[in-house]
Amino acid sequence: MLEDVSGWHTRLSESIIQENTASGIWRNKTLADLLTDQINKNPDQLLIIDKDVCITARELSLKAKRLAAAFQKKGLVAGDVISFQLPNWNESLIIDVAASMLGLVSNPIIPIYRDAEVSYILKNAGTKLIFIPTEFRNFNYLRMIEENISEYPDLSDIIIVRGSADGYSSYEDLLLDGKAESLERTKVDPNAVKLIMYTSGTTGKPKGVLHSHNTIDTENQAFSKFLGLGCDDIILMPSPLTHITGYLYGIQLPIVLGIPVVLMDNWNAKFAAELINQHKVTFTIAATVFLQELTEFSENNKLSLPSLRYFPCGGAPVPPEIIYNAHEVFEQCVCARCYGSTEAPTVTLGVNSREQENLGATTEGFIVGHEIKIVDELGLPVSQGVEGEIITRGPEMCIGYADEAHNKVFDEKGFFHTGDLGVLTTEGCLIITGRLKDLIIRGGENLSPREVEDALHEHPAIYEAAVVAMPHKRLGETGCAFVILNQNATLSFEEMILGLEKTGMAKQKYPERLVIVEKFPRTPAGKIRKNVLREQIRIKIEEDVETLN
Repeated sequence: MLEDVSGWHTRLSESIIQENTASGIWRNKTLADLLTDQINKNPDQLLIIDKDVCITARELSLKAKRLAAAFQKKGLVAGDVISFQLPNWNESLIIDVAASMLGLVSNPIIPIYRDAEVSYILKNAGTKLIFIPTEFRNFNYLRMIEENISEYPDLSDIIIVRGSADGYSSYEDLLLDGKAESLERTKVDPNAVKLIMYTSGTTGKPKGVLHSHNTIDTENQAFSKFLGLGCDDIILMPSPLTHITGYLYGIQLPIVLGIPVVLMDNWNAKFAAELINQHKVTFTIAATVFLQELTEFSENNKLSLPSLRYFPCGGAPVPPEIIYNAHEVFEQCVCARCYGSTEAPTVTLGVNSREQENLGATTEGFIVGHEIKIVDELGLPVSQGVEGEIITRGPEMCIGYADEAHNKVFDEKGFFHTGDLGVLTTEGCLIITGRLKDLIIRGGENLSPREVEDALHEHPAIYEAAVVAMPHKRLGETGCAFVILNQNATLSFEEMILGLEKTGMAKQKYPERLVIVEKFPRTPAGKIRKNVLREQIRIKIEEDVETLN
């Protein structure tokens, strides 16, 4: 392990650095370097569209230099952490580029996080400076920070974005205070920590995932090459820039490719469709529900969005019919499931042609830039088509965690144990079948909730389904189905069972309870918080037992 300038110990070694540099997969360029390359090509290239604000490569560089100079005046040095808890605003890109110029570590924080998460992150990361709005969507961010200020021993500055507050500097103040010509640029190590992003795990404290300039750049290269993205593309970014998806393709990719990104700070399918048509957007990526809602809106309003070429989605289960429906509505677009995590951002990238529609709808697609193994409980590879844990390694993999104790998920050969279950198909595609912790152990038999969920999604009354384990006196565990119904639909337990019988699924896999809900508890990435559902049904069963007694 190497000690980073930030003080964290990373999983890097000299041999890993030499191998990836010699192969050319690590270009040893920071985001600031790549922006300079774009300016040399075309300084007037439009890079950011944020409502009425349009920013070119030259303008982005100038603003970032001013901000970086202001950082230097405040005494920030390479390895220091700066956080930003902002909506999808252009300031996030400028902040990130400025940080890259000085070798500072960016720490994006998802706007929906509140006191508990933010307090933990700022303290754990050792944040020196944070950018926040005063208020956004009726929440007072400044008050949250002030009420917990004693918990942040390293925090020296709070910067207000798109607003003002007595006693605090604003983002605009920093731009005025910093002089681009006074910026003292130093060589930034492309293998140093560039990003610390906290996972939105379903249990326990979030983990601070560390990425370098090279790992992030490698992902962008592989992604754009697989989809054939280039200088004529235009990105729509509805995913939070403070989540790994938005960060990669809303902050990084526009500068890597020299193409515009259209920012959305509030998801709305109607507005998204308008932006796509207005700006001739060719590419977007988001959680499953975004594709679902955009498809439904476009179908109802007879829109085909002809400019849209690609819409990969993930972060939550993607029933096959969502892909099929999208292809019927969007005449040119390739829609597909994909798979990744904060640690390993894109293990699979779906498919890149409509001729592969079935693979894009029924699998997570092709593995790109990763070495994958499916292993059993002992860590031994299983046969093709046999379910096991997915482990992976590759040059875009994170370089460790802020808390080194979390590095136990990496084995001695550098494989990351994802905790996800899956199988490999004969075509070389990956299918996610569930989570190790999500397994239902019914009378000693392991059951996959994902398999049952896919079957439930075939029922015409069901909009979305999640299956979790619930306590069973005799069998230990059995399944409980939580479902959201389609508008005006009804569903009884008996009707659910009749639907499952039509699939030919073994009866022992049937859920033994049905709970109809209006919405699911979710992580910021859109994943259903199954731990919350498990706890809800456990409490309900205990209450039922007490009532009977």
